Amino acid sequence: MTASQTPTTAEELRGVGLRVTAARVALLETVRTGDHLGVEAIASRVRDRVGHVSVQAVYEALHALTAAGLIRRIEPAGSPARFEGRVGDNHHHVVCRSCGAVADVDCAVGEVPCLTASDDHGFSIDEAEVIYWGLCPACATASSS
Repeated sequence: MTASQTPTTAEELRGVGLRVTAARVALLETVRTGDHLGVEAIASRVRDRVGHVSVQAVYEALHALTAAGLIRRIEPAGSPARFEGRVGDNHHHVVCRSCGAVADVDCAVGEVPCLTASDDHGFSIDEAEVIYWGLCPACATASSS
């Protein structure tokens, strides 16, 4: 592979020391092409691609992929965990209070961390996580009519 080629999903899995399976490849690609999907939606899409896979296997693969830094887990308050393929850039999220839609919001300043804590308590801070809450355009239109 030359430096200009993008690694395959299998090569990325091997690169972080994970065993390559059809389910893991399908899961990683599903998360990356999905839109902040929950576990059930991920499991359904993976089953569509590779056949039977248990929810427990999906949870285990999501944990391994998150620990390896290939995907990111977010947990908006009152919502089940969701997963995304955008990693390593300390971006934030906006969540609709009505329908639960989630969208990415770029970092407030553009450097990690993009926010400075008023008191870091001696911690060496390297990331800030912010969730903005409101109504998505569809829900805002529905509530005003």
